Amino acid sequence: MKKDQIFEFFRRLAEANPSPETELEYGNVYQLLVAVTLSAQATDVGVNKATRALFAKVKTSQDMLDLGEEGLKAHIKTIGLFNSKAKNVMAMAEILVREHGGEVPADREQLTALPGVGRKTANVVLNCAFGAETFAVDTHIFRLGNRTGLAKGKTPLAVEKQLEKRVPQPFRVGSHHWMILHGRYVCKARQPECWRCEVVDLCGFRPKILERGAKPATRKPVSGARTAKE
Repeated sequence: MKKDQIFEFFRRLAEANPSPETELEYGNVYQLLVAVTLSAQATDVGVNKATRALFAKVKTSQDMLDLGEEGLKAHIKTIGLFNSKAKNVMAMAEILVREHGGEVPADREQLTALPGVGRKTANVVLNCAFGAETFAVDTHIFRLGNRTGLAKGKTPLAVEKQLEKRVPQPFRVGSHHWMILHGRYVCKARQPECWRCEVVDLCGFRPKILERGAKPATRKPVSGARTAKE
């Protein structure tokens, strides 16, 4: 995808959704960090269902310590890998209280030093909470970058580096939200809904599905591996 096409790609997505946001529900930066940590190998819908009652009680890292690991597990037991995630969230809360005064640091290196927090999670928090120009490459963005030709790479980090180079202003802050939402609802893994895609003419994907109900492409979908520490 060429520079002018990339600009037009994001211009159209921005026109359709001027103020994109994460679909995770949260009330402050700490709750965002917890929600994103819990979302590894889980859907935003599932995380939101579990955290609504949790976040009514837990608003700070000290609140999480007061709740305790078993109390946390009772709230998140419907989420995949909840046992290991609970351990990480409790260890994270302890470090935040001890080393950061209970505040979430606005620094990628400090964030990724926390248990259960990888580069993707740190990038989401930096972008959503602090307005940083970061590119959180989840399975949707990994697929979309490779499928469309926007940012090709064999690993999430490679795709992220391409996005850092190629995404222009004024779209850099909102770009990962537009890509996630487009990948989640239009450019789906098994059968992309090309017939209703706003950027179909800019996309390098060849076996396009231009009619509703048409058979899906035979080539395997591009997907990215996810781990408990993202």
